[in-house]
Amino acid sequence: MHFPVNIPLGSHSIPVHFVCETLAYAVGYRFYTYLRRHVADQISSHHRLIIFVGAALGGFLGSHLIGVLENPVLLTSLNFRYFMGNTTIVGGLLGGLIGVELTKKRLGVTASSGDLMVFPLIIAMIIGRTGCFLAGLEDGTYGTASALPWAIDFGDGVRRHPTNLYEILFWLLFGLGLYLAAAGMEFKDGAKFKLFMAAYLSFRFLIEFIKPAYFFDFGLSVIQLASLAGLIYYYKIFLHPVQTLKAYA
Repeated sequence: MHFPVNIPLGSHSIPVHFVCETLAYAVGYRFYTYLRRHVADQISSHHRLIIFVGAALGGFLGSHLIGVLENPVLLTSLNFRYFMGNTTIVGGLLGGLIGVELTKKRLGVTASSGDLMVFPLIIAMIIGRTGCFLAGLEDGTYGTASALPWAIDFGDGVRRHPTNLYEILFWLLFGLGLYLAAAGMEFKDGAKFKLFMAAYLSFRFLIEFIKPAYFFDFGLSVIQLASLAGLIYYYKIFLHPVQTLKAYA
């Protein structure tokens, strides 16, 4: 396989990464609307729309802010183009979380708005990371050099950890585990989203050690620091998992 993978279109081509990214948004949103039609929602359609706007705005700002901070040595060349060209999922999720919580507080909404988004987000992540993998080196989300049998040469002659495939495997296992757990127990309102966030932030904290990121002298990257901040926010899951997640514990 040659990277990046593109779809030929006459004398031009369309990056598969772009196609997957578009599909991730479209399929994720369609699945969300499907679930909302089949689940009793405690939040009105009007409030859902406002919360969605808050999440989108927070996610946009968080994704780009953490994205530009990933490599502090390049901050001296910060401009609008550089800001718009750097994004990260961790920043998007944390920024979206802040945007949602601030919006809900403004609206006086106390019911969880995240549980309904968990499985649509998982599907979107899998599709999106498939695009990242097929983009090869252009995406910048590959891993460090590795001699493992499944290491992949993305086009520069260096065999690397396919960290995108690791993340796809993580989402498949987590999604299946959560689906089976939900079939056998009743979660508290908001517990699925808390588990989703805590699991992914833990995964990202660990996987960053095998990515060619900028690490501070104390051994952590910006993504890891952001992940730690999110994990501290969800600390009750680790201290009191049953009481935090299970209804009628």
